[in-house]
Amino acid sequence: MLQLRNVELRRGTRLLLEDADLTVYPSQKVGLVGANGCGKSSLFALIKGELHPDAGEVLVPAGWEIAHVAQQTPSGDQPAIELVMDGDRELRQVQRDLAAAEAAGDGLRQGELHARLEAIGGYTAESRAARLLHGLGFSPGEERRPVDSWSGGWRMRLGLARTLMCRSDLLLLDEPTNHLDLDAVIWLESWLRAYPGTLILISHDRDFLDAIVRQVAHIEQGRLNYYTGNYSAFEALRAERLSQRQAAFTRQQQEIARIQGFVERFRAKATKARQAQSRLKALERMERIAPAHVDSPFHFAFRAPPSLPRPLLVLEGGRAGYGERLVLDMVKLDLVPGDRVGLLGPNGAGKSTLIKVLAGQLPLLAGEQRLAQGLRVGYFAQHQMDQLRPDDSPLKHLQRLAPEATEQGLRDYLGGFDFAGDKALEPVAPFSGGEKARLALALVIWGRPNLLLLDEPTNHLDLEMREALSEALQEYEGALVVVSHDRHLLRTTVDQLLLVDAGRVAPFDGDLDDYPAWLLRRQTRLEAANGDLVPGGAAGGSGPRGADRSGLTRKAQGAGAAKGNGGGTGEGSDLGAGPAGEGLGTHPGPARPSAAPGPDNSAAARKDQRRQEAEERKRLQPLRQQLQKLEAEMDRLATRRATLEVELAAPALYEMEGKARLLKLLADKQQLDAEQETVETAWLEVSEALESASGG
Repeated sequence: MLQLRNVELRRGTRLLLEDADLTVYPSQKVGLVGANGCGKSSLFALIKGELHPDAGEVLVPAGWEIAHVAQQTPSGDQPAIELVMDGDRELRQVQRDLAAAEAAGDGLRQGELHARLEAIGGYTAESRAARLLHGLGFSPGEERRPVDSWSGGWRMRLGLARTLMCRSDLLLLDEPTNHLDLDAVIWLESWLRAYPGTLILISHDRDFLDAIVRQVAHIEQGRLNYYTGNYSAFEALRAERLSQRQAAFTRQQQEIARIQGFVERFRAKATKARQAQSRLKALERMERIAPAHVDSPFHFAFRAPPSLPRPLLVLEGGRAGYGERLVLDMVKLDLVPGDRVGLLGPNGAGKSTLIKVLAGQLPLLAGEQRLAQGLRVGYFAQHQMDQLRPDDSPLKHLQRLAPEATEQGLRDYLGGFDFAGDKALEPVAPFSGGEKARLALALVIWGRPNLLLLDEPTNHLDLEMREALSEALQEYEGALVVVSHDRHLLRTTVDQLLLVDAGRVAPFDGDLDDYPAWLLRRQTRLEAANGDLVPGGAAGGSGPRGADRSGLTRKAQGAGAAKGNGGGTGEGSDLGAGPAGEGLGTHPGPARPSAAPGPDNSAAARKDQRRQEAEERKRLQPLRQQLQKLEAEMDRLATRRATLEVELAAPALYEMEGKARLLKLLADKQQLDAEQETVETAWLEVSEALESASGG
């Protein structure tokens, strides 16, 4: 198991972690969450051994293969599929050894290496790598394009595919859905659900986290708190904790009353009916989760547009593309204030092309587009972050748009996007991707648009900012068209889904939960048409190597011690992401045996080997059963600890009348700590005994 014991970590004078404890057992899937800059990536660096704690220790099982996405964007003229296959480090080593044995004419060594290659799935490695690429949105036939021929966003996908190719015991993923479209996110979600190794996942996509993780580690104010359950369960527990603070509770009730008042005033008005329904959706979620975001630094709203003409925009017989390449044909669209449209469709089908046409960024090849007098378009896409002036501050950017506004008014507005105090005066150049995205959104919102076009607005935004954007969009009075891989944002802000596929734009027959099944049916049709239908559950690229759980190695102990251009829309590509079913597409391959089989393949030898293996299993069975019981007990104690920590977080305990209850809980925790230490010590002893008995 992976352990952090009393870890303290500082970066300069800033304390990121203090007295942090964490235990992650094999095969657990843990979500690591917290505000930007709280120390999530630094915790990954601790686990990888790239940083050392200022106090405490980090323990990782000996022999564990750790996979993570490299920070550097891949480059070079190597074929994409070869880069992905590099992720299986043992495969590449066996291939090198085999080439050396062939050059030396060592037949016995060649036989051993061919057997090893078979055992680790080496003969299907290229197929597994291709399926990873197709699942992440690359088209068939593009596997051998040089790495440098892809844009920055697509090269980041190549880096992710290379990481998934590794047959790892521990997989560390930091925001893997950035630069992915919804199809690829759905595929990756399915892949990770079936991943048999240990996973620690940093993500700001709540639906993605909910579908994958079953434990959550939350970093807040230097503390590492552990919760059992998915992200929604964590959110509810934290909401319960925060709602006990009277100020937070009062603020939430005021917000609920405000939304209810809006609904009652406008429910009966036809022009406001859709917005009223959106507020009801928001209210249903708010009563459950809002306290978890009550301390968010983001508070902003869309100012009312100067006018709301009807219709805002009409598109008839629209044909769009790039040069001679036609992407969309016969598009008919009529947008009026209050429309809330989400665009679905496979990768490269033309979603971003349609957004560009509506924004006036791409002229029609044919057809008619009529714009209302007084139309004000607010358009957000990733390239707008690149248009920010590096040497100018957020305030300077806003003053350029509103020279007549007072400085204090502009600074108040920027404060709602967490550009408060001196941050509003700092140059943009060193800002993080999330900060640049927030500033670009702030500039779009300031323009008071009556038609808002958002193309993947949540890339780089953390959970708190995504929640604030979702709430602000629910209040927006104009028409909204959005492309996003964040399903929570789509669910809470749109009430009409349009499907972009095969050059056409039409209403989607179903809701957001029906979309993965539609993708699966489409992929099946494509594969059947191409004659390469792959059975579900095909072996894939990653999975634990069968490493023993024992043998912790002390990785660190004691004291003292720029991304690509985005390019992820892939317009013109001919393939959507892979199927979204469980076990479909590429997935973890065979576990590594402890040794390669010998050259004696006779029937008698195989029978004798099976007999010896059966005797070995029988001899080790008592130790394995004891180990399983101890692991079950550790899970029970971990659950009890999480419950105790929630109870101990209640502010009322620390008042005079709660003293007796507090003392009892502290005594319970002391006893629990002792039990955990006893059980973990026993687990280590039994693990070592099992390793010794099995000849490890």
